[in-house]
This record gives sequence, C-alpha cells and structure tokens, in this order.
Amino acid sequence: MKYLNPLLYWFAAVCLLFSSVGFAAKADPDWNAFVKKYGRYAEKKLKNKGIPGAALSIVNTKNRDYIHTMGLTKVPNGKKVNAHTRFRLASVSKTFAGSLAAQLAAEGLLKLDSPISEYIPDFKNTNYKNNLKVFHILSHSSGLVPNAYDNLIESPMSYPDIVQQLLNVEPICKPGRCYGYQNVMFSLINEVILKSTDRSYTSWLTDTIFSPLKMADASLGYDAMVKDRNYALPHVRGKKRWYSTKLKKNYYKVGPAAGINASASDMAIWLKAQLGQYPDVLSLDALAIQTRPYTLTKKERHRRVWKKYLEDTFYGLGWRIYNYADEILYYHSGWVQGYRSDLVVFPHLNVGFSLIINAETGAINELTTEFINRLLEYKRGQKI
Repeated sequence: MKYLNPLLYWFAAVCLLFSSVGFAAKADPDWNAFVKKYGRYAEKKLKNKGIPGAALSIVNTKNRDYIHTMGLTKVPNGKKVNAHTRFRLASVSKTFAGSLAAQLAAEGLLKLDSPISEYIPDFKNTNYKNNLKVFHILSHSSGLVPNAYDNLIESPMSYPDIVQQLLNVEPICKPGRCYGYQNVMFSLINEVILKSTDRSYTSWLTDTIFSPLKMADASLGYDAMVKDRNYALPHVRGKKRWYSTKLKKNYYKVGPAAGINASASDMAIWLKAQLGQYPDVLSLDALAIQTRPYTLTKKERHRRVWKKYLEDTFYGLGWRIYNYADEILYYHSGWVQGYRSDLVVFPHLNVGFSLIINAETGAINELTTEFINRLLEYKRGQKI
C-alpha cells in the first residue's frame, strides 16, 4: 500500500497535463494586467535590496509571453540586462537533463531501469553491484549521503577523478530507499547517454533541445557563457552592498547538474516546452515520464516559506513535484556562487514562471512564493 499514493499522484498529474495541452482556450483579458502588476512588485523588491540584475519570464499558453528584465549585468558600470542576457541556471540545469533523458527513454534510446554498471563497469565492483539504476541517479535516490563530494567540485580535481572517489563511498541506504540530493552522481547521466547512443550529452542537448526550440542564447559550459559581453556577472554580498566577483568554472564540471546558461527569452521557451507546446521536441510521453514521482522527499515539506502550503513532495527526473495548496506544480531552484534561479510549471493552469538573478539572495524565495500565491488566488478567486 505504501506505493499507492505516489502512483495516484502521478496518474493525476498525467491526466492534468494531457487535458491542459489539448485544451484550446481563448486569451485571458486580465492576464497582462496581472503579470505586469507582479513585475512591478518584483522590481521594487529587488531594487530595495540593491540586487544587481534579474530577468523574469512568465508564460501562459492563452496569452503572449511576459518578459521583464531588471538592473545591470554588473555593478558598477554594467550593461542593462535584456531578454537575451545570459545567466547561470545552476541546478535548474537538472530540468534539462531530466527532460532529455525522458525524451530519449520515450524514443527507446535509453532504458531508465538499466543498471549504471552497464555503462560504467567500475560500479560492478562496488556495494552497488548491479542495483543502481539510471532513474536512481536522476531522482536522487542512489542511496548516497546528500551532496556527496560536492566539496571536490570546488577543488582542482577533474570530474572523472571525483567519480573514482565516489565509487569508494558506502551508501547509507539501498538505491530507491532514501532521498539524497546529488551533483556528482546526477551528472553520470552524461556517460550513460554517451554509452547508450554514441552521442554526447552536449550534442543531444544542442541538436535536439536548444536548436529546434530556437533557444538562441542557451548553452552549456564556461566558454559559451563568456563568448560575448551580454552575460550577467556573479555578485556576492559585502557589508553594505553587492560586489561583482569572478565567474568560476568549478560547477561547470558537472554539466548536467549545474552547467547550463540561458536568458529570459530562452526560459520562456523552455517553460512552454514543459507545458506541451512543442511536442515534436519534448513529447507528452516524455513529460509524463519525467514527472513520475520516483522519490519521496519528506524534508521538502518543512521548507520555511512553503511548509504551510506543501502537502505531497516528490522528485521525478530532474524535477521536483509538489502538491502546493491542492495544486500540482513542477519546480526546481538553482544556487551557485553569485547566482540564484527558480523555475515553476503549473501544468493544470497552463502557466510557467522563471526568475534568474545574478546575486546570491534569499529574496528569490519570497518572490517565487508570492507569484505562486498570487496566481492561485487569481485563478481561484479566493485567498489561499
């Protein structure tokens, strides 16, 4: 019986997704006023906190995209952030890895229940043997202690050498039994995809996601981030103000987990893909696969800002799956030195939200929560 609730939850999510995609609705005449009001609110909040720059993307399949950019790429003397300014997405990158893996699985090019040892033979000689599956690494249910060897990502050690260290770590539970958020382990999907398809993760991402979706600013890696001057530099907080800092390469080592760069324009497109608007690129089967609740994430129910709203919390393939005040939503956040990012998809409401900031500010938690609550109140006509 313990598996009944997740299965019902997945079934409900799939039904909502398919019904929302197939629904041809008229434009909402009040929507533009709603999002512009929120945009003014967000800009005021960020300005009051002295945040250097940010880019907001809100999509509604019934209406035109809303993109609102704020501030500068650098303080002082930076350029104005625009719709094509690149930001680091940090862990929001995981949503791309999860979607790509789900699409490859839907096409029969990748088997999510195959042992990792089929692709990385060294795992056969560990405690995992053949029990660690592809879906385990993408759903943070490998059994490792959370954030295993993230400290080595910050070091000069190469990614392959970090993986060798990972092989010696004893799991705290069997695969699938407990949740432990990972970056190093998650990024093994790169090797899995290469061995499964004879094509690299970067190649698949570029040729089957970025290019056909016309995500013109999206890229993977440090060099692509700095290819021209239209990128937002990272900022850290000093005693009295924010200071720009050097863009670090460290977390680009774990590309699937934290290596994507994108603009507000790109994020609007990505949100629409998640809402089923580009089925030739990201099929409905893939959307269903990636949002299956693979892993129960009990601790997420105690998030300080959201705990009074969250009912069920799971992790799918690169996506968090929440029941928030009786509304199913798909979510991910990102945080790497100098950047924060949030992404929310409301499949039943045909709405998507993205906020990317070039500063390590907790204000993003308040801003995302405010949008979710305003949206639910707007749709329901009552305060949640």
